[in-house]
Amino acid sequence: MYLKSGLIAGLFVLLATPVFAEVYRNVDAYGNVTYSDEPSEGSEAVEVKPVTTITLPKPQTVQETDKLREEVRREGAAYDSVSFSYPENNQAFYSGSGDIQFEVTSTPGLQAGHKYEVTLDGQPVGQSSSGSITVNNVFRGTHEARVHIVDENGVQVKTGSAISFTVHRPSVLN
Repeated sequence: MYLKSGLIAGLFVLLATPVFAEVYRNVDAYGNVTYSDEPSEGSEAVEVKPVTTITLPKPQTVQETDKLREEVRREGAAYDSVSFSYPENNQAFYSGSGDIQFEVTSTPGLQAGHKYEVTLDGQPVGQSSSGSITVNNVFRGTHEARVHIVDENGVQVKTGSAISFTVHRPSVLN
């Protein structure tokens, strides 16, 4: 009985150990590089580094995240709305330099430590507590902008509706 259990346990250990296979790199006369698990004439063995592993967060960290979400929800509930005053949705305008002046507002006004953050095409482009944010050198074409209210840690607590606008700029060919 013990012998059989020992053999089964040994088999599992053997199956659980990683398999190490050789990898070979070969460069042909035209400079094309190929990799294979079989050696060929002129190939050289390549050392393959171990695979990176990721450790999942501990349960207490996940519970802290729930606390943070609740705090963000509570801070965001202090605001009825946040939106752009300028530019308007679907507005098109000419800007030779590509500089865009965003005007944002919220109801009620910003709380201490909070700022407005503007994102352009999903990327943050500026923050301000005054409600006026200038973004320089915006490329020609149609863009999507959003305004967020962020707390002192940079966490978004309230998000406004997205607007779309089009920038017309002179061509370098003209």
